[in-house]
Amino acid sequence: MKIILFFVHSVLFIALTVKASYAQPSSGVKKGYGYRETPERINDLIDTKLDVKFDYKKAYLHGKEWVTLKPHFYATDSLSLDAKGMDIHKIAIVKGSKLLPLKYIYDDSLKLNIKLDKKYRGGEQYVVYIDYTSKPNLLHDKPGHKLDGKGLYFVNPMGTEADKPVQIWTQGEAEASSCWFPTIDVPNQKTTQQLSMTVLSKYTTLSNGLLIAQKNNSDGTRTDTWKQKLPHSPYLFMMAIGEFKIYKDKWRDKEVNYYLEPKYFPYAKAIFGQTPEMMEFFSKALGVDFPWEKYSQVVVRDYPLGAMENSSATLHGEYVQKSPWELVDDPNGSGGTTIAHELFHQWFGDLVTCESWSNETLNESFAVFGEKYWNEKKYGKDDGDAKRYDELQAYLNNKTADLQNLVPFYYSDEEGINGSNIYDKGGLVLNMLRNYLGEEAFFKGLGHYLKGRKFKSAEVQDLRLAFEEISGKDLNWFFNQWYYGSGHPILDITYSWDDQTKIEKVFIAQNQKGQIFKLPIAVDIYVADTTQRHQVWLNQSKDTLIFKLPARPSLVNVDADKILLAEKTDHKTPVEYLFQYQNAPLYMDRFESYKVAIEQPNTLEYKQIILSALKDQYYGLRLKAINSTIADDKEIKGSILPIMTELAIHDDKYPVRTAAITYLGKTNSQDFRQLYIAALTSPSLSLRAAALTALNNISPEEAFKIAKSLQSKAQGPITNAIIGVYASNSTDAEWPFIINAFKEASVQAKFDNAVKTMPKIIGRLNNSSNVVQGINAICDLAVAYKKYGMAPRLIKVLEEIAKVRKEKNDNESAILARKAIEYIQNAK
Repeated sequence: MKIILFFVHSVLFIALTVKASYAQPSSGVKKGYGYRETPERINDLIDTKLDVKFDYKKAYLHGKEWVTLKPHFYATDSLSLDAKGMDIHKIAIVKGSKLLPLKYIYDDSLKLNIKLDKKYRGGEQYVVYIDYTSKPNLLHDKPGHKLDGKGLYFVNPMGTEADKPVQIWTQGEAEASSCWFPTIDVPNQKTTQQLSMTVLSKYTTLSNGLLIAQKNNSDGTRTDTWKQKLPHSPYLFMMAIGEFKIYKDKWRDKEVNYYLEPKYFPYAKAIFGQTPEMMEFFSKALGVDFPWEKYSQVVVRDYPLGAMENSSATLHGEYVQKSPWELVDDPNGSGGTTIAHELFHQWFGDLVTCESWSNETLNESFAVFGEKYWNEKKYGKDDGDAKRYDELQAYLNNKTADLQNLVPFYYSDEEGINGSNIYDKGGLVLNMLRNYLGEEAFFKGLGHYLKGRKFKSAEVQDLRLAFEEISGKDLNWFFNQWYYGSGHPILDITYSWDDQTKIEKVFIAQNQKGQIFKLPIAVDIYVADTTQRHQVWLNQSKDTLIFKLPARPSLVNVDADKILLAEKTDHKTPVEYLFQYQNAPLYMDRFESYKVAIEQPNTLEYKQIILSALKDQYYGLRLKAINSTIADDKEIKGSILPIMTELAIHDDKYPVRTAAITYLGKTNSQDFRQLYIAALTSPSLSLRAAALTALNNISPEEAFKIAKSLQSKAQGPITNAIIGVYASNSTDAEWPFIINAFKEASVQAKFDNAVKTMPKIIGRLNNSSNVVQGINAICDLAVAYKKYGMAPRLIKVLEEIAKVRKEKNDNESAILARKAIEYIQNAK
C-alpha cells in the first residue's frame, strides 16, 4: 500500500497511519505493550464464494457466502470467523444440496464462534454457508485506523453530489475485509475466490481474477462473476463498481486493463502505459513471471491513501488521473512511482505474504525497493539515488522510527508499527543488502525466496535463509542488526595526512546510542590521477583506517557507493568537496558537496559548486540549486542570471524551467517580460502559472487581463496563479471564479489560498453576501481539519479579515468573522 501524505506550512493533514500505525521500543516491554504472535491456524481457508447485492440508500451490502475450510492439523468441531458489525441471518453446514443450521455466538459483533456439526479431522474439508448483511457506515473507525474501520465504501451513493460519480470500492488492509464478508482475516491465511456482484446495468465492475460470467437480469441489473483460481490473503479481496471506461492493454498473453472515469479515458495510455514494461522488467529481474491471471488498475474517488495492491487488481486514488498538460510536469510520468510500488507488491505481499503484521517489512519494504529500482533502471542511477535519499530523510525525520525494530514483536494498539520503518528504512536496508551480496546473488536470492514461498506466507527468517542458500554467506549479523535491532549509525568522519610517512588516516566514530553496527563499506582514494578502491569493515565504536599512499590524496571518499543508511558528519575541506563534485561518479557525491556548500557558502569553492549544480546532469539537483538561498548572493548573481535564463528557456524538464522562471520573477526586472509571455503558451500548466505570477510582479494590469482570458479553461496551478493575480486587484466581479476554485481545490490548495490571498480578496469585496460566503468557506475548512492542526492559522486569517472589514466600516462582517472564530474554537 502506498501512502501519500500532504504537508502545508508544517501542518500535516490527511494524516493516515500505515494499516496499524505502529511504534515500539527496541528492547524490553513497556507498560501496555504485548507480544504479537503469528495468528494460530486452527482452520485453514481453502475457497471463498460470495454473492453480493447493494442497498445504496442505506449503504448496506447483502451477502451470501460459501466458505470452504479444513482443520489445519488438529481435529476440531468449532470455527471462529471475523465478521465486524454485521447482521447474521443464517449459518449452516453444506451437505450436498441441504443447508443444516449451525449454532453460533456472535461475540461483540466482531467474532462469529460457530459450533460445527461434528469434529473434523486435520485436512478434512467442509463448507459453511452464511447469509448476512454488512453495514459499513455504522461501524466506528478505530483511532488511527480510518480505513480499517469500514472495509467497504459507498461514494456519493444517491448521486446527490454534482460532478462526483457514484462508486463502491473496498479497502481490506490490514484486517477490514471482514467488514464486508466473514472470513479468517489474518495475513497468513490463503484462499481462492469467486465473487458475484449484482449491480445496475450501467455500472462496470472489477474484482480479483478473471470475469467469467455476466448475466442480465429482468430488473435492469446485471450480475458479474469474477473468479480467482490462485490463493491469496483475505485482505487482498477487492471490489470496485462505477461508471468506469476500460482501456485494454496487454503483457505477453495476459490482459492488462486500466479503469478510469470517462473524462480521463483518452489519457489512459499516458497515465498507465508503462505498466507492461514494468511487468516485463520485474519478471526478468526476479526470475519469476508476473503470477496472476490478469492485471488491472482502477482509479476511484475519495480514496485518501495512495493505492492498494489487491491481487491482480490495484486500486488507485484519483490523484493519478491527469491530463496531458499535467503529465508533462512529471519527469517520471503520472504516478509512475506508485504504479511500480503496487506492481512489485504483486510478488511481495500478494504472491508471498507476511505471516503476521510484525513481518510486514516483507511486503512494504520490498514495494519501496521495487519502485526505486524501477526509477534507477528507467530514469538512471541518479534518479534512483535521489529518491533513496528522500527515503532516508523521511526515516531520519520521523521522531520514533529509530526506536523500533524493523520486525517489531512488541507494540501497543494505539501506536503500532511505525510506517517510516517498514517503508523508508526497509527499502534502504534491502538496497544495502543488494550492495553487499552483489546484483546477481541478490536477485537470485529474491527469486529463490519467491519460488519457495509462493502462494504461502513467510517471515523474515525465510528471506534470510533464501539469501544464504544462494550466496553461501552467513547473514545473521546483517538481519540481527537491521531487522531485529533498531536505530542506525551516526558517523563522524575525520582525516589526518602525514606528509613524512605518506600515511592517510581516517577516523570513523559511531556516535549513536544503542548497538554498534557492523558495516562493510567501500573507500575510494583519489591520488595522483588514479582511484584506489578499498573494501573495509567498520566494527567498533571508533575505527581507524590506515592507507599508505604515494602522495597526499585529493579526496578520500568514505562510503563510496553511498549506500549506508546512516547520518554522516564528514569533515572534508572546501577544496576536497569541490574535487568530489567534479570527479566522484555518483549523484550522492555531487549532492553531498552541494549540501555542504549551500549550508555555508563562504568560500570560492562552495560558490563554484553551486554554480556547477545549476547545470548538473540530473534535473533534481538543478532544481535544488535554483531554489537555494545562495542564488541571492551578490558576488555570483551576475553569473547566475544568464544560467537561469538559459534554464527557463531550454531545460528539458519543465519543473526546472518553472523554478527558473519563478526565480527570475523575483528579480522584478522588465528584462524577462518577453520570456514570461512566451512561457504562457507552454504545454506545462506549472510553467504557465509561474510565468503569469512573474508577469504580475512587473506588469499587474497586463497579468490581470491575461488572467481574465484564462479563467474559462483554468485548471490546477493556473487556477492558483489566477487567484494570486486577483489577490492584488480583484473586485466582486472576480469573486464567483475565486470561490468556485476554492471549493473545488484540494485541501492543501484551499489552505494555501486561505492563508495567502483570502484576507486581501475578501477585504476588497463590496457585496456583503460574497463576504459572508468567504468567511463561511474558511470557517468550514478550519472545522473540518481542526484535528490535523489547521485551525490556529485559519483563525488568524479570520482575524485579519475582521480587522480589514472593520476598517471599511463593515461591522456586520467583522462580527461574523469573530463569531466564526468562536465557532471554530468550540468545535470538536
